[in-house]
Amino acid sequence: MLVFDLKIIGNKIYEIRTKKLMSRAEVAEKANLSERTYADIERGSVNMRVETILKICTALSITPNDIFVLEENEKMTEETLVNIFKDISQKEKETALNLLEVYLKSLI
Repeated sequence: MLVFDLKIIGNKIYEIRTKKLMSRAEVAEKANLSERTYADIERGSVNMRVETILKICTALSITPNDIFVLEENEKMTEETLVNIFKDISQKEKETALNLLEVYLKSLI
């Protein structure tokens, strides 16, 4: 499945970077981006040009498929969920927690 959500793309980039034990600064430097811009990309708060995507892929030694294609067996991790939670509004957090609470109660 093709991914268009900037937060999911940013989280995939974050997960790849951390698995490769690279810092944000390292990737930003290799991609010729400011640390701030790169951090915004990982947070999914900024849209990217094709050139920027390709620079990040080169810096991480990956292909665009690695960040734009979601494998069927790929699931959201707890770490991804925490990262998404950091970047949403308080109202969105409350809604998400309410939905989770309703779901968890349904399991009992």
